[in-house]
Amino acid sequence: MRSMTDLPLPLPQSPEYARACAVLGITCRVGEDMLPGAAALRWQLQTRRLPLVGTVSLLSRGPVAAQPADAESWLREWRMAEPLVLNADGLSGAALRRAGFWPLLTPATLALVPLGPETEMRAALRQKWRNRLARGARGNLALRRMPLQGAHWLLGAEAAQARARRYRNLPPAFLAAFAKANPGAALIWEARQGGTPVAAIAVLRHGRMASWTTGVATAQGRAANAMPLLLWEAMRWLAARGHDQLDLGILNDDDAPGVTRFKLGTGARPHRLGGTWLRCRALAPLARHLPKGLAT
Repeated sequence: MRSMTDLPLPLPQSPEYARACAVLGITCRVGEDMLPGAAALRWQLQTRRLPLVGTVSLLSRGPVAAQPADAESWLREWRMAEPLVLNADGLSGAALRRAGFWPLLTPATLALVPLGPETEMRAALRQKWRNRLARGARGNLALRRMPLQGAHWLLGAEAAQARARRYRNLPPAFLAAFAKANPGAALIWEARQGGTPVAAIAVLRHGRMASWTTGVATAQGRAANAMPLLLWEAMRWLAARGHDQLDLGILNDDDAPGVTRFKLGTGARPHRLGGTWLRCRALAPLARHLPKGLAT
């Protein structure tokens, strides 16, 4: 049997995420099921009660299984009474349609960085990114790594940046809860120039994977190429401690082409998710007969 610890667990499917939710008073239901052939499957979902709708469960980037066919079989056997909203990962639209899911939102694409030997990671960097990294290393920047605790300036700066640029991210309250529930698993890398903070990033560790959730650079930090230096140091540190994948989040070439280029410059591989889907008893029979174009 392949242990679930052998599989990379995305942040929403990790035990660390469930512990953070518990700090915030959000209950996660967690299960590990044995499948035919001694295969294991893990699922973790949140259940909430919404006005006019009732109880709804959310399963994000799960269930996690070694083979997509195992996840599809498990979803086809879903028997819980409440509707299930699924942010799919690793399953095709056709498979979800067969399992009785109705499409809600089109798939997003993530940037996933393979972590490993430093020589391999450096070779994977795009030339412009490598040049910016070299300039940052010559920029008289003082770097430090620290646990995320207390009211670090990065949290407020990230919230203000998200409002100004109109994007959604994990709220500071969740990052604080993650740090409280998982000591040492929420880290900040910070760059200072002349004693003044000019850039910082936050990274959450969860099993074999880690997730870059937050990053802010001042005009001074951008001029000094602080962000490539911080992310590179985080990549090296994580790889040295056994992490083999860093999730940089969603690629949005339409609204943030510069951020997309920055993420891909790390050597990250685009990873297309499966979209957002709904399964409920009333719609499941109809969903199985959807035209293929609505289920891809």
